[in-house]
Amino acid sequence: MKVDLKLYRGYVSDAELIVYGHVFKSWAPDKYRIDRRGLKHAYSILHMFLISPMRNAKITLEFKDISVTTRTLDDGYFRFTIPYNYPLESGWHPYTVSCDTGRFGVVERGELLKPFKSKFGIISDIDDTFLISHSHNIFKKLYVLLSKNINKRKIFKDVVEHYQALSRFGQEGELAFNSFFYVSSSEWNLYAFIDEFARIHELPKAVIKLKKIKSGITDFLFTGGGSHDHKFEKIKDIISFYPTLTYVLLGDDSQKDPFLYERICKIFPKNIKVIYIRQTGSKQKDKVVKTLANIEQMGVTIYYYKHSHDAIAHSKQIGII
Repeated sequence: MKVDLKLYRGYVSDAELIVYGHVFKSWAPDKYRIDRRGLKHAYSILHMFLISPMRNAKITLEFKDISVTTRTLDDGYFRFTIPYNYPLESGWHPYTVSCDTGRFGVVERGELLKPFKSKFGIISDIDDTFLISHSHNIFKKLYVLLSKNINKRKIFKDVVEHYQALSRFGQEGELAFNSFFYVSSSEWNLYAFIDEFARIHELPKAVIKLKKIKSGITDFLFTGGGSHDHKFEKIKDIISFYPTLTYVLLGDDSQKDPFLYERICKIFPKNIKVIYIRQTGSKQKDKVVKTLANIEQMGVTIYYYKHSHDAIAHSKQIGII
């Protein structure tokens, strides 16, 4: 029997540690190459969704002097949420997760983040916020996903400069950084693609949170669609986990970001410093303008922009880069 294990970047505070991943009775989605051309690339993408999650698999987390065992959920997903109050330096730390099938074991190493002290954290959407995806048009989005490999996908001009500046601001040490979180309606199937895209373009290394994994061609056809409430829940989890931080939120107007961010501001009236919304069409959307005006009335700085160089100028003006 084939068993594969995929880990994602976790995170830890002074009181709690969170690590998560998936177990599969097939190849994990990240085992398919994302740099192939033509039909071979389309084949890889489609096979990222033709996976078989393993329910109730026994898995064990090893971190420092901690060893904890749990089992996967029905979709192969697991999450360790455990108390952790031991001294730990800020930065990235390795951890190990093993899966015991009874006949053989699989072991993988991941990493988790202990944030540096900073004035703010950054939570960013992915599709059409920094990765050009055409989310407003499902047919064009699928065409781009299937026809353009990792080296052909495009990023918005100057977005890397903006994100790197946000990551460095207020940090004196060369290795220190403000914590980044990427939250998207793309499914966990595309984690490796997103992570590699961010690495290639030198975007800040981040904790990535995606949508429930899919396991079929029908699911693939609706990738990134449906309800976006999971993004609201994941952003709420991050802010609740690090409640003393204020946050910069970045999104776009192609789907639901402005309205999700409005809900976040209502629940966390002291935690949101500024919201950036990228304009993806030829003009600003009236409903988005109205929603952002309401957010501004709650004391949050907002900026609705077309080009990242304008967002950079705004960030300099308000003193966050």
